[in-house]
Formats: sequence, structure tokens, C-alpha cells
Amino acid sequence: MPIDNGKNGKLMMPPPIPDSPSQPPRSREYMPVKVDSGAAMGEILLREKLVNVDQLHEAKQVQGDGENLGYTLARLGYLEESQLLNFLSRQYGVPSINLDEVEVIDDVISLVPREVAERHCLMPIARQGSTIIVAMTDPGNIYAMDDLKFLTGLNVESVVASETAIKTAIERYYGESKAGADLDGIIREMQEEDDEVSLVDEADAVDVTDLTKATEEAPVVRLVNMILVDAVKRQASDIHVESYEKDFRVRYRMDGVLYEIMRPPMRFKNAITSRLKIMAELDIAERRLPQDGRIRMVMGHKKEVDFRVSVLPCLFGEKIVLRILDKGALKLSLDAIGFEAKPLAHFREAINQPWGMVLVTGPTGSGKSTTLYSALSELNMPDTNISTAEDPVEMNISGINQVHVREDIGLTFASALRSFMRQDPDIIMVGEIRDFETAETAVKAALTGHLVLSTLHTNDAPSTINRLLNMGIEPFLLTATLVLICAQRLVRRICPECKEPFPVDKSVLIDIGFSPEQAEGLVPMKGKGCKNCNGTGYRGRSGLYEIMPMFDELKEYVLQGYSAIELKREAMKMGMLTLRQAGLAKVAAGTATIEEVLRVTRAD
Repeated sequence: MPIDNGKNGKLMMPPPIPDSPSQPPRSREYMPVKVDSGAAMGEILLREKLVNVDQLHEAKQVQGDGENLGYTLARLGYLEESQLLNFLSRQYGVPSINLDEVEVIDDVISLVPREVAERHCLMPIARQGSTIIVAMTDPGNIYAMDDLKFLTGLNVESVVASETAIKTAIERYYGESKAGADLDGIIREMQEEDDEVSLVDEADAVDVTDLTKATEEAPVVRLVNMILVDAVKRQASDIHVESYEKDFRVRYRMDGVLYEIMRPPMRFKNAITSRLKIMAELDIAERRLPQDGRIRMVMGHKKEVDFRVSVLPCLFGEKIVLRILDKGALKLSLDAIGFEAKPLAHFREAINQPWGMVLVTGPTGSGKSTTLYSALSELNMPDTNISTAEDPVEMNISGINQVHVREDIGLTFASALRSFMRQDPDIIMVGEIRDFETAETAVKAALTGHLVLSTLHTNDAPSTINRLLNMGIEPFLLTATLVLICAQRLVRRICPECKEPFPVDKSVLIDIGFSPEQAEGLVPMKGKGCKNCNGTGYRGRSGLYEIMPMFDELKEYVLQGYSAIELKREAMKMGMLTLRQAGLAKVAAGTATIEEVLRVTRAD
């Protein structure tokens, strides 16, 4: 029987589940179909040839607590969400649904609190009489069903929807307005406080006792917690808490761009910065020197989020930047981070070599760590010994030995590498090659039969050669070990909800790098701006990759002393796609705007 959700949107209910003849009839209000365990689900997925044994094994290794095995496979890119939905629909005996085609009214939304929807990853979509219909990622979640029945006092019927669609719907209907309203409410409450909380700015006049007490004030604690939670929900990568002479502001970096979020009262400046320092286990009395720390929070249903905290003394107070390391938001799959088909094939071939050196280059914030983690996840097998030296360890991967470099006690990249050589490694990852000692040790490791992955800060792939030569590495050692160089940048993706054609003159397309043939009939896309993308026209980011395999001809050119410009010209003749060309491919595919490509690349 179709159910009207209140705005003439029809949703077909699942057919009644027949009662077992050996059991007494049960109420129709809630009869969940029991699905097999994760292992059984894996066996069924294998039997139906939706995944292979290696993919299933990797998914079980990285599967989070309480995470559905199918969604782990989808997160790794081994299973399409549409395939998973069809599978779960058949397993649970409930229909699947496209939430984009359903309009939910406020009366239905108000029945289920946002925190419950987020905790169980579900979305209320309709109500008929004494029954509420909810979209779920796991219709067999008895605890979610019981919570809903207790909260609403209604019978519960379920349909299955993708995790991505449900999270998008939660943001759409519950909106960020709630978090914004909470933040505004806390700030208003702080402004109404009569007591002066902040202290004088001079570092030598800090009263630690008073400051500690101020950080425990309810409004301060609530505001700081709300800032952290709100930034994670908005998928920000960084939080900037900044002090100026007559101003105090908080900004988030979202999709690579900073946005101002709020301006808390100036008199709470010291209390807020000190609260963050206490959470990061830093010295609140020390306000003259930079400090680094870490905050670890558990949000929602066992979702762990780490914040890397950096405190820098400035002219009018301390600036705090928190890098958000959200494990759940990372897509550790080479297929999901933006590679074009041919460059991806070259990169995969390189990381599967038995020995040699693969380098990923680019500026800070260009996604180098995600690329390396994705490569390591693909290489992480029970018969392989992988060791990494990182500063800091941004994500813990089961099965990989990760070392946090601490130069203050002598644990440098070079010393960690030397220790790895005595640990019988197969694959070594060095967070960054910064100096000759680290570069030399990495080259020696690659020469002695190990695969070495690392990063450098260079503008493009060919200039990496000159950078290593300038460090002091001999050309013959470089050509003997270097397998591939990958330069990368991140561009903002066009929001799929408000994407629309944005015609431009053919001459403009030719000027930025398209050939006349490619420009013919090409219509770029652009985001109009909507609630889904906060009016920016962008949602998420994708990588641009310049892959330069070290062909024999290129090695000869290195030995002959070719410059970076000459190496780039020769590599392009051999088929290398430059960063600009990779960006133009995304413009042609309708996933990136011309402005974004011009922002992060330069003409060849």
C-alpha cells in the first residue's frame, strides 16, 4: 500500500513478511529480517562475484567497530553503493530508496532527534497513522528500531538507503542551522555574562589558577566543544582561532578555502585559547613559545577524530590552528581520489615494483598523505612488512608499523630509516625527504631491495630531479633507484546538486590549454550555489595528478644534465599528462571549474 509522506510523494511499502508456521503470529509493527553475520555476508558477496578474496580480506582488516562489512567495501571503492543497496534490499527483504526523490516534511523530521539519526545512520522519511518509515543503512539494527519505537511511540517500518545519501539528507533536513543556532546561543549567553573572564595579555602576568577556572566555565566549555563538532560535521580540514588587537575570530578551512564562522567576545579570548591548550595537554602558562599537541575525541557512534594542535604566539595573543584528522572521512582507495585511468595504471605499476623509490610531490595541503596512505592500504598484505616514519602519524592503519618522528629527542626521519633497515622491511614510507641525510638513506634503502615511498615539496614532477640533485644525491644513484614521480594538487569539485552549464567563448578554452578540436562544442559546468554546498557551488575535493614514470630515455637525460624544463618537455613527448592537462580533463568531464584549475595550476 503506498504511503503519502505529506507532500504528494509516494513511497511503496515492503510486502508483509509471512509468519513462520512453527511460531505464533507476531505483530506487523516491527519484524526485522535477520541478516547473516559479517562473515556470512562476505561469503555471499564472494558467491555472487561482487568482490574477490583479496578485497574482502582487506575490508575485514580496516573494518571499523560496528561498521557494516558491505559499507567498508564501498568505502574502499570495491563495491558500488548501488550494488550494495540491491544486495541489502534482497538480504533484508525491504525495498531500497533514492532519498533524492523523497521530500520530507518538518512534522516527520521533528519525530526523530538529529543525534539519534546520526548515531544510527538513519533518516525518517514518512509517517502513516501510527507507523513511521525510516531509511537505514542497516535495517537489521534492532537497537535502532527499539530506540525509534521508544522515542516516537510509533511502529517502525524500514527501507534501505546508502550511507552517503542518508548523511546528505541529515545535513539537508536537520541542517547546519541547528549547529549555527547553538553556536549563536552560546555566544549570546557569553555576551550576557557580567563577570570579566579574560586576563591581561602580558605573558608574565598570567594567573594560572584564575585562567584554569575560567576554562571550566560552562559557556566556554560548550563553545569550544561545539566548534570542534561543528567543524567535523562541515567536513572542514582546519580550524583557525585567531587573536587580533580588537578582534577575535574563528575560521574553518573547507575544500581548501578559509571561511569565517564566528567572532566570540574578546573578553573570552584567553579562556577559549587556554581551554584548547588544556584539551591538547599543553602548558597554559607558557605563552611566549610555540607549542604542539593533540586532541582526541570520540563523536557519535564510536567515531574517532584527532585534532593536531599548533599554538603560535603572535603580537596580540596566541593563534591556534587545529588540523582535523577524521579517519572516517578519508577514502583510502586509489580509485576514489581522482586519478585518470592511464596515470593510475602507471602509479599502480610503480608501487608494485619489488624495489625502488616512488615520490609524491606538492605543496602543503595538496593531498600527498592521502595518496601515500591509499597506496599503503593497497599494498598492506599479511606477507608484507611495511614500516613508516611520519611527522606526525595522521592515520593509524592496522598491519603497518608506524613511527612518530620526534626530532627533539633525536628520532629523525634518517635515524628511523636506519632502524627500519634492521627490521627486515619490504616497504618503507618516509613522511618527507627534507635533507641530504634522509635522501641518502632512502636511496640506499631503495638500492638494497626495498620499495621506498616518500614526499617532497616541489612544484611539479620534473623539478623533483633537480631538487634531489641539489641536495647532493649523485645522478647515477638517482637514476638507479627512482621509479616514478607523482606531482599533485587539489581542486574543489562542482556541487552535484546545483551544477549547471556555464558556456564560455571557444577562444577562452583555447587560451587555457584546450586544442581547437577539444574546445569545439565543449560547455564547462559551474555550481550555482545551494544549501548542499553552503552557497559556494563546490562540494568536496578531487586530485590532479602529474605522473612521470622514469623511462630509460628520461634516465639518460638526467645523466646528461638536462634541466627541469627540458625534462618536462621530453616527458610530455612520452605521454605525461601535466597538472594543467589533468585539470582540463576534469573541466571537460564537468567535475571542476575553469577558475579552480587556473587557481592551482599554471600554463605548460
